[in-house]
Amino acid sequence: MNTAAGVTCVGMSGLDRIMRVHAFLTGGGKLYATSYDEVGGGPAATAAVAIQRLGGQAGLVARAGDDATGALIRGELAAHGVDVGAMRLLPGAQSAASNVVVDDDGERQITHFPGNGLDVEADWFEADSLAGAGAVLADMGWRRGAARVLELATAAGLPTVLDADFTFDPRAAELLALADHVVFSAAALEKMSGQADPEHGLRWARSRVRGPYVGVTVGARGYVWLAGDSLHEAPGHAVRAVDTLGAGDVFHGAYALALAEGRAVADAARFANAAAALKCTRASGRRGIPTRAEVDAWLA
Repeated sequence: MNTAAGVTCVGMSGLDRIMRVHAFLTGGGKLYATSYDEVGGGPAATAAVAIQRLGGQAGLVARAGDDATGALIRGELAAHGVDVGAMRLLPGAQSAASNVVVDDDGERQITHFPGNGLDVEADWFEADSLAGAGAVLADMGWRRGAARVLELATAAGLPTVLDADFTFDPRAAELLALADHVVFSAAALEKMSGQADPEHGLRWARSRVRGPYVGVTVGARGYVWLAGDSLHEAPGHAVRAVDTLGAGDVFHGAYALALAEGRAVADAARFANAAAALKCTRASGRRGIPTRAEVDAWLA
């Protein structure tokens, strides 16, 4: 019998083409990469893989094109143990993909193609598909799908988490009002709020978020959040970053899994901070996601 906590994830799935270089260009020219890798990407999809690696059971509601890239994306997720029964490969659509360049400091530059023909409703997903889930996690890359699944989860009384990050959809900010826990990246919160200070940004977001919790990941500083109007902080970990690609997605997956396991927000943030920090010490995006045993040992 599988007793692992379940999390239903909804949002983007793509393919990352990752090249490592010594340093980024500041203008036009040619760079020679020292390594190359292809691995699945997308916030919700990477979070789903993180949930699997961390001992949970993830299902993914997503869409990709019915093309060679889509087949690669779906096959890799299934190989990680993610339930892809609610993932659709859409005829005539083009799958999402990203070119990712990572430098010797572990920073990354991403050129993202969001796909074509993917802006569809998630009308194939019904409430009974949430059976077994203890939480729902959505990203902002597929507004229609996220809205449907978040609304179904709320009606079912499940805790909901929104990964609030950059998106090409100007209406994606509507999702802020649909989740119990809204977790921003620092850059996205600054851009949306116009506030450089994370606390001021959270105060701006407070009135726009339906649920009781709104927070922001702030790198090595950790995680800062408002519970109601009360400010809290879970310290992060100073590590030598090899590759930050996917670290935010790992944080969100670990955080949602901890909530599905019934943990308090402070404990969920502590667990997610450790998982994300460990990911930063390893290369190749999704391949560097730690296991549950590694995170537990780190925290111990």
